[in-house]
Amino acid sequence: MLREILIQACESLRRQPIRSFLTMLGIVWGIVAVTLLVAYGSSFRNILLGSFQAFGNDVVIGWPATTSEQTGGERAGKKVLLEQADEDLIRARATLVKHVCRETVRWLPISFGDRMANTAIRGVCPAYGEMRNEVPNEGRWIDPEDFAERRRVVFLGSELRRKLFSGRPAVGQTVKISGLRFMVIGSMSRKMQDSNYFTSDDDSAFIPYTSAGDLWDTRYASVLVFQPVAPQFEKKAEQQVLSIIAMRQRFSPTDPRALVMFGMEQFRPIIDGITIGLELLLSFIGALTLSIGGIGLMNIMLVSVEERIREIGLRRALGARRIHILWQFLSEALMLTALGGAIGLALSYLISAAVGTLPLLGPLYQDTSGKGDIHLVISPAILALSVGILMLVGVLSGLAPAVRASRRSPVEALRYE
Repeated sequence: MLREILIQACESLRRQPIRSFLTMLGIVWGIVAVTLLVAYGSSFRNILLGSFQAFGNDVVIGWPATTSEQTGGERAGKKVLLEQADEDLIRARATLVKHVCRETVRWLPISFGDRMANTAIRGVCPAYGEMRNEVPNEGRWIDPEDFAERRRVVFLGSELRRKLFSGRPAVGQTVKISGLRFMVIGSMSRKMQDSNYFTSDDDSAFIPYTSAGDLWDTRYASVLVFQPVAPQFEKKAEQQVLSIIAMRQRFSPTDPRALVMFGMEQFRPIIDGITIGLELLLSFIGALTLSIGGIGLMNIMLVSVEERIREIGLRRALGARRIHILWQFLSEALMLTALGGAIGLALSYLISAAVGTLPLLGPLYQDTSGKGDIHLVISPAILALSVGILMLVGVLSGLAPAVRASRRSPVEALRYE
């Protein structure tokens, strides 16, 4: 029975080729809009999340400030100073902290041959690279031996490397920082991050914290960098760190102004809200476009019902039941939807392949690799979403005409002129 209904639906559509084609055109355009808009929103979300996560892996930056509460005989206004003992105590007692590292920064001249730049020289520890996503594209990052042996080695940001070396190899070369020689052990590729502190990582030079002591007094660190054991423990890890430093330096462990902390996890809901909201908006616009095509399909099917009233009456008189008439017209609507959807999906793949990438962060960061640009990739999830919306529109568009046709009285249908 189903096979006969489908054959009859094909015959009916074949009798009106121009009408069928124009009806499918609305479906084709709708499914292309849904697929490409959802693909755009998904790619935009991935890029924005990537630029957010480029700052670090759930990292927290602690800025030493001054106390605002009196405790234990100590007056408010005491300056908090980050020393090695603070770092050691945190590493020993803070159970919710995975990595901790002090960072010291000075703006100093760095040169290679006749090329020179005045930029941030950052003294850090080996774990800093993992925490802050300092991934080398050539050479390596600072290792524990560099740190323990106070080696004069330097890791360069991408822009600093370009300023000093242009297109020449940098690894193994010797640069001068305030007149002292440092060997370049690695450099990173362009880092597209939407937040930073002191200066961009791309413009920075990273050296072992111990070696920074050869250039300036590093007893007191500029900031404290640490990573919780898991993102959900960020707030508790911050409280642990504050309590440990407060105990050693004798100020109130509830004083929020003593150590001002900047954690990435607190901004994640904002990023998620922006990106998910945009994805939903684009999906809604695409679905609305497809729904317009569905309305066109519904109108055409209603016209088809009016044109075939006598046919409906004849079928009912010959023994066809209401469910058969309903499935007859619903199958025609679904067939038009399926054909239009298949053409639309094929066209979406062709358009995405032809467009390639759309500029987003690439021009802003002067990056030509394409990793910061929109890629219209139609993933299985996007395909499933598009097909789901398509079938929903097809069923809703074909159901009303099909129900209307099935409710026709055989007697009235045969007498219809």
